[in-house]
Amino acid sequence: MRVLAAMSGGVDSAVAAARAVEAGHDVVGVHLALSTAPGALRTGSRGCCSREDADDARRAADVLGIPFYVWDFADRFKEDVIDEFVASYAAGETPNPCLSCNEKIKFSALAERAEALGFDALATGHYARLENGELRRAVDDDKDQSYVLAVLDHEQLSRAMFPIGDTPKPQIREEAERRGLSVANKPDSHDICFIPTGDTRAFLGARIGIRPGAVIEKSTGEKLADHDGVHGFTIGQRKGLGIEGPGPDGAPRYVTGIDPETGTVTVGSAADLDVSSIIAARAIWTSGVTPDGPVECTVQVRAHGGLAPAVATPIEVDGGPGVRIDLRSPLRGVARGQAAVLYAADEANGDLVLGCSRIADTVQVTR
Repeated sequence: MRVLAAMSGGVDSAVAAARAVEAGHDVVGVHLALSTAPGALRTGSRGCCSREDADDARRAADVLGIPFYVWDFADRFKEDVIDEFVASYAAGETPNPCLSCNEKIKFSALAERAEALGFDALATGHYARLENGELRRAVDDDKDQSYVLAVLDHEQLSRAMFPIGDTPKPQIREEAERRGLSVANKPDSHDICFIPTGDTRAFLGARIGIRPGAVIEKSTGEKLADHDGVHGFTIGQRKGLGIEGPGPDGAPRYVTGIDPETGTVTVGSAADLDVSSIIAARAIWTSGVTPDGPVECTVQVRAHGGLAPAVATPIEVDGGPGVRIDLRSPLRGVARGQAAVLYAADEANGDLVLGCSRIADTVQVTR
């Protein structure tokens, strides 16, 4: 097969490309330039898409003996990922930009160009597995990225390759060393790639501006503080609330509600975060077939953690395909804008991705 290998400049994508070559495929490497003003160097494990990353990817391609190109997707990335990220926070949501990047850049814009150029598949360094066209968790639970890939539909997955999902990360680094890849010990990227400082609140504030509002105590309705914008808060947040001391019950306070229209941020106890049901929109069923009734599953609502047994029922949300997820046990910190990813409930197939949707609303536990 002709395979386009997306090479970020890190160890994972380098080894993924190497494995595609070793499997006998005709491989071409490509690095995506996603920043309109890339820096020369990365700052430790923060950020990506620097000129250093592009050079690292090129050196890896040279070692593998494959053609290598840099493709400019900066404008598309800004429009489909960064601008959407900012708008989502302004609307009181907590988005995951990796999902948008996978959905709209890597496996849409890039995959479409790859197909137009005659490539049969797109290989990436994601930690996930594809078996008989089904998306599954990676062998390495700590590195598993099936959550941020669950947004891909059946057709996109049919043209994808995840060559390293069957191997733990330490072994990937050892393999890179054996192959003579200089990125073998390069630090992993953390945080949000387009915010290299790691200061999300400052990044958003510079783009959204000041939109004053109030922090309100849920149990009493008392105003506790003023704030400069709802973009500085997310459901479940405990620190940086601008309030003094605990609540009336003597316990810590958490963000339990965000109203972007009034600018009101509501805080309450940890128990006020308990959610019994989730309403999610833009449902994608990985098999390509919508179930005709309720499905027993395990739902994950954050990239790392936030799992619970549940029953998912296909419904219509905002005029499109959605799902109602009734939890068998309550979850905390469920934020609008995040993905609700469904995995198979049975133990033998618990790593199998069933589908994905975006959290639009929640139902709190009644006490």
